[in-house]
Order: sequence, then C-alpha cells, then structure tokens
Amino acid sequence: MTQTCVLVVEDDPNIVDLVRSNLMARGYFVVVSTTGLDVVELMEEHEPSIVLLDLMLPNTDGFDVCREVRQRSDVGVIVVSARTSEADKVRALNLGADDYLTKPFGIDELLARMVATLRRTRIHVDEPVASVVMIGALSVDLEAKLVTRNDERIQLTPTEYALLRYFVLNPDALLSYEQILRDVWGRGYENSREYVRVYVGRLRNKLEVEGQEPLIVTEPRAGYRLVHPTGS
Repeated sequence: MTQTCVLVVEDDPNIVDLVRSNLMARGYFVVVSTTGLDVVELMEEHEPSIVLLDLMLPNTDGFDVCREVRQRSDVGVIVVSARTSEADKVRALNLGADDYLTKPFGIDELLARMVATLRRTRIHVDEPVASVVMIGALSVDLEAKLVTRNDERIQLTPTEYALLRYFVLNPDALLSYEQILRDVWGRGYENSREYVRVYVGRLRNKLEVEGQEPLIVTEPRAGYRLVHPTGS
C-alpha cells in the first residue's frame, strides 16, 4: 500500500521533530520545508495528500504559501499556527485552508484533524450515490465529483465540494451549523461555526449568479438550506 505523504511547512525544529517522528511511527511519509520557499517544488516531486502549514515562516508569508498551494492543487491543507485571532483563521479559510489548528497542540488532536481532512479530500468510490443532480442550470456529477454550469466546469476545492455534496444529498432540508460541521468536517468541530460561514460564502461566490435566485439560503439563527430555483 502506498504511504500517505504529508508535507510539513514549519521552521521550528522541535515541532518538526515532534510531528515527523509521530507521523512516521504511524506509517506516514513525511517531507519537510523549513522556509516555505520550496513548497511548489516539493509538491510537484512528492504529490502530498496533506499539507501542515505554519503561517509565521522566516522567509515568506504563510498566507501567500496557502494561496499558492490552493491555486495549484486540491491537496488537504491544515494551518498549524500560534496565531489565534478569529481574523487570521477566517483569512486562512478564505484562502482555501481546510482546517486551522492553533499551537500548542496535542498529537492526538493533529492526527484526528488529519484523518478528518483526508476523509473530505479523498474520493470515496464505495459510496452509492445518484449519478447526476441538476439544480437549475447547475449540474453536480456525484460520481465524477464534477460541477458544471451550461457544460462549463466550476472548480471547487475538496472541502467546498464536500459541503456542496452534503447540501445536494439533503435538498430543501434545514441543516443546522452543528449538523453540517459534524457530517462534513467531523465530530469535534461542532463549535467552529466560522468554518460553515466561510465555506458557504465560497460556494455562493462560485455557484450563484448575480441577479438570479440564491441556491443556498440562510435561515437566521438556524442554519442553511439548498433550494431549487423556481421552475427547475
């Protein structure tokens, strides 16, 4: 079986040693960047399944690295940072990070978040689902993980797609923040409402057309629901 490759972008040698030794002991293949400057080259060479990214790097801005990684790949990205502000977390999520873990952290929590991220970002071929769902002019091919509008592909990150898939499989249902977080992100995320707000916003920006009826409707203080446009 091919080992799962993890790219660790971190300049603190103590954290690098801690993470690398624990991941390798559990069968992961670990690649390290201590500067962030060689991330693109390392991704092309090793094709990691997940990136653990520090924001405060000595030679580059971690937010810029996050943006560049997401522009080039659908790899799972977990930001692991000492920056604890809500603004930093929201900014990272808006740049395409799948999760945000603050330092100091426990290895068990890191591993749990990695498993949850890999579950969202990998294709599950054994799940029986309908082939194609139409929502107005929007086509969602659940088998191919392909989203199009008028035959033009809409590129989604893995977490964006996982959230859309959840909405599609629960049409017109009122989905609470807690339901969405538990079923899309996993148990332990129930209080991370900003994740839902950010990713619903990202889906709206990519899927909804200005001047047309919304696809994802906010139910104040309750949650969200996916609605079919009138006449569809």
